[in-house]
Amino acid sequence: MTKTEEFLQEAFAGESQANRKYTSFAAQADKEGFPQAAKLFRAAAEAEAVHAANHLRAMKAIKSTKENLREAITGETHEFKEMYPEMITASKAEGAKDAERSFNYANAVEEYHAKLYNEMMQGLETNKDVYHYYV
Repeated sequence: MTKTEEFLQEAFAGESQANRKYTSFAAQADKEGFPQAAKLFRAAAEAEAVHAANHLRAMKAIKSTKENLREAITGETHEFKEMYPEMITASKAEGAKDAERSFNYANAVEEYHAKLYNEMMQGLETNKDVYHYYV
């Protein structure tokens, strides 16, 4: 991997995290009655999302829908089978109840995402765009 590719991955991760963080900060500002601060956080979050998308395109990481589905299935499966179980075990051992709850919730949802992506892939293999009312 080239240094530029490493930097693109690092920048994509950083911009993605900033987007999610600023979106959460905006919700908190709204709760506290600071609508202008919330607007500022949301504007910055959107800018960070644009940066992240640009980095992803520069990495040539957006492929065909079937290739993107395969990557999504791999990622979600890794999360619910390997990543989150280890995190759940550690948080439980450390008595970190909030983290354990968060990890358990995410783990269940990631497993569901993998199922949905698999169903979509199966549908596309038969040239059908699978529709779910809950998506």
